[in-house]
Amino acid sequence: VFVELPIDVLYPFQVIKKEIAGSSTGKGIVGKVVNWYLNNYLQNLFAGAFDQDFPTHPVPVDVPFPSKADVSTAAEMLSKAKKPLIILGSQSVLPPVGADKLRAAIESLGIPVYLGGMSRGLLGKASPINMKQARREALRDADVVILGGGVADFRLGYGRTFSKKSKVIAVNRSKEQLCKNAKLFWNPALAVQADSAQFFVELAQSLGTLKVDPQWVSTLRERETEKEKNARSQAQNIPDEHLNPLKVLHDLDDSLDDNTIIVADGGDFVGSAAYILRPRGPLRWLDPGAFGTLGVGAGFAIGAKLCRPDSDVVVVFGDGSLGYSLIEFDTFVRHKVSAVFHW
Repeated sequence: VFVELPIDVLYPFQVIKKEIAGSSTGKGIVGKVVNWYLNNYLQNLFAGAFDQDFPTHPVPVDVPFPSKADVSTAAEMLSKAKKPLIILGSQSVLPPVGADKLRAAIESLGIPVYLGGMSRGLLGKASPINMKQARREALRDADVVILGGGVADFRLGYGRTFSKKSKVIAVNRSKEQLCKNAKLFWNPALAVQADSAQFFVELAQSLGTLKVDPQWVSTLRERETEKEKNARSQAQNIPDEHLNPLKVLHDLDDSLDDNTIIVADGGDFVGSAAYILRPRGPLRWLDPGAFGTLGVGAGFAIGAKLCRPDSDVVVVFGDGSLGYSLIEFDTFVRHKVSAVFHW
């Protein structure tokens, strides 16, 4: 992978001007043409950089809110559902609503929920409606699915993971992300371009506590328990050399306190960590995201510790992602930032 940074990003104007001015000393017609070209290039490169009226304030964020009609339609669909399911993505915990109000709304609805990305930990580590395992089977059986702040990309089989029999309610701020891969592999029964957290808050106000079939929740919980039992069984297999990663993750999870922020950076190791480690609360999980930007772990850990100095910060590295982050250990030392590392 080759990454090129523009010269005006790397060096200030005066440095570049000095270098360009000394690159041509010709006095003839050719030299004058070259000097004209280089000076013109320099001016174009920094065009507008010194304008006094250049705006420096943040660009206002336009957050769309759901219409009453959309909330009412969704409420009607859920009131008739036998096996409703919620999938939350990272976008759901963005301001202005915030994680606390979203959590209250999800708990009020009582619908089983799968959390992904930054929404992990939203309901704490032991919520009866928070599921982590056997999501594909749950989506196969659900009759109404709300995709809130998530995207039907590779993580959901581009929408193919949804059952053809399910009614999917998609909620997303972005029109493009809202119906991504729709009409190819899936079709939303209701597409709402709005902030998903606000959508759930208004939905909970409209429905109150939904009477979800306890057998549906029990079925999902049984699958959850079986998967976790299997993972713990595999964790007991002690190899002749090296470590059993599942054993490491289970032991780590058993040792974390409620004020811990988990940073996960890697591939397979992080994939396992997402199913085993239980974030203790909202906004206590950071990972490379859908684009798999390995190497962010150390930077995330520094930022997390500086923002929340009283929290323990634990970083789970894969071997490759650790290699990207070795230089940052010097940054940890220089800024006296403490974190715990596992790889």
